[in-house]
Amino acid sequence: MNETAINISNEEYTLLTDFIRNKTGLSYDDKKRYYVEKRICDRMRATKLESFRRYFQYLQGDLSGRELQILLNRLTVNETYFFREYEQLKCFAEEALPEIIANAGMGPLRVWSAGCSTGEEAYTLAIILLEMLGEDGADFEVHATDINSEVLLKARLGVYDERSVRDVPEVYLNRYFTRTGGRYGVDACLKEKVRFYQVNLKDRQQMSGMRDFHAIFCRNVLIYFDDMGRREVALYFYESLLPKGFIFLGHSESMSRISPVFRVRKFNNAIIYQK
Repeated sequence: MNETAINISNEEYTLLTDFIRNKTGLSYDDKKRYYVEKRICDRMRATKLESFRRYFQYLQGDLSGRELQILLNRLTVNETYFFREYEQLKCFAEEALPEIIANAGMGPLRVWSAGCSTGEEAYTLAIILLEMLGEDGADFEVHATDINSEVLLKARLGVYDERSVRDVPEVYLNRYFTRTGGRYGVDACLKEKVRFYQVNLKDRQQMSGMRDFHAIFCRNVLIYFDDMGRREVALYFYESLLPKGFIFLGHSESMSRISPVFRVRKFNNAIIYQK
């Protein structure tokens, strides 16, 4: 099966992207067609299914969901690094967190990194919470989820290259990482605070289990959803948060354009949203 033998019609492309959107909320318009088609064709070759029709039937009929998972692992974008969008993290640490602590009841503080990719954001949040709460401060948990099963394996491993840690302050690099050559492994004190597992943000049943969070970070994830999908996930997030809980989106994203259920909070370092 040679690389020039595969052609996907407009109708076939729409069939597949509609299927993915209905399953996951991820939306792939014509601007992303080359990116998507290349990965579809790679999977057609890997499965030795020589026509789109046969591959799509295989994808739909795979009750295990394995083929869809493999395709999603190829399609999802995983650009991240430690301390990304620093001003927003500063807002969380110095402005939102004191409010969270003041409003918190019994039990640990619970923060969710939704769309955690390879784990840099989740471990960053653990560093911030350890630093701000101190060893004798409030207990906390960082829950980190993604739809991509491959990135979760890397996240649990917790070993990163120099590019990923380029914005980590030197004091934290020495305190929370072990360097081996050009690789940086996160220390056990971070790993024991972060729980990684797979969640599809479009799956009502899975999302119903995500409850009682004081803060959610879902940065640069909803940009891959269409308007309807964003609204649906925003309502799930609303249900996942405790009263007065906060949600952090990417700097180019606005919850006000997605759903009216959150209150806009303008802090010194960032604009975030509150239940």
